[in-house]
Amino acid sequence: MNNHIVKPISLEDFKKQRKSLRNINKEISENRTRLDRFAVFITEHIGTMGFFLIILAWTLLWLGWNLLAPQNLQFDPPMGFVLWLFISNLIQILLMPLIMVGQNIQGRHSELRAEHDLEVNVKAEQEIEIVLHYLEYQNNLLLKMVEKMGIDLREVLTQKTL
Repeated sequence: MNNHIVKPISLEDFKKQRKSLRNINKEISENRTRLDRFAVFITEHIGTMGFFLIILAWTLLWLGWNLLAPQNLQFDPPMGFVLWLFISNLIQILLMPLIMVGQNIQGRHSELRAEHDLEVNVKAEQEIEIVLHYLEYQNNLLLKMVEKMGIDLREVLTQKTL
């Protein structure tokens, strides 16, 4: 049985082979079409509490004016079924921006988690690089010790062991 010990790749060679990290956020933002950018703009601006409060204020103002103002000043007087239709759809009108607000908050949270994961991975890579450097240093020390003892390392590595 041949036990071949393969010399590990040096740290410098490893660094040369390693691919640099990609900035996914930059790649995605650069590859967005005009319509994509418009959709993101709308989502970011409609999905805010400010927009929700504007819609809520406008809805309450419109409904209050058309219900409580003198009849000759009402610009959109409610009929029975239209008022009930409006009230039933009011929840949907107000819910849409609230859902988008929640999605934007969750999206920002997800983005922060992804950035944190990247930081952890980069830190782990740096620590592994230090360990590899240390192992390479130990390997070089052992090779020098074997050489100083006058032992032919190739002969030892190619010997058959029982």
